[in-house]
Amino acid sequence: MKKYLCAFLLTFILNIPLFQIVDAADTDIVTVNATVLSKSNCKFNSAAAAIPFGNLDPANPADKTVNTTITFRCAGSSPMATFFISDDDGSYETGPNANRMRHTTLSSEHIPYTFSLNPTSGTVPKNSVQTLTISGTVNGIDYQDAVTGNYSDRVIITLAP
Repeated sequence: MKKYLCAFLLTFILNIPLFQIVDAADTDIVTVNATVLSKSNCKFNSAAAAIPFGNLDPANPADKTVNTTITFRCAGSSPMATFFISDDDGSYETGPNANRMRHTTLSSEHIPYTFSLNPTSGTVPKNSVQTLTISGTVNGIDYQDAVTGNYSDRVIITLAP
């Protein structure tokens, strides 16, 4: 009883809240999280693809376009699946959509090329095989003064979700 009377007097005289004197309070943090699964689950069927420009002749610099395809399928809980496809512009890009191949032994030598994907997005029936067309073009003007040798690049394609 004396404890509560002292607490009441301290609260009244010093204007200290009663709950601070009688009992100590404590707090803790609870983390709350969840993962919402996509209604579309898209995966590539093909393991890898290549854009082989082959031999480029600086004496006869002509534009060269090469196409390849990759297949993919979307599953999931929805009868229709929505997908998005993008690329990272390659290992030696100088900016968005500024792809370059690098000489395999002379790291300061590059040849620019264009790289495109079709389609880049869409809605398709669940479990139907879809084809992604990948196109690459190297312009003759871009290799007419190139150093002799092999050039290559690596582009990562992302299929979401």
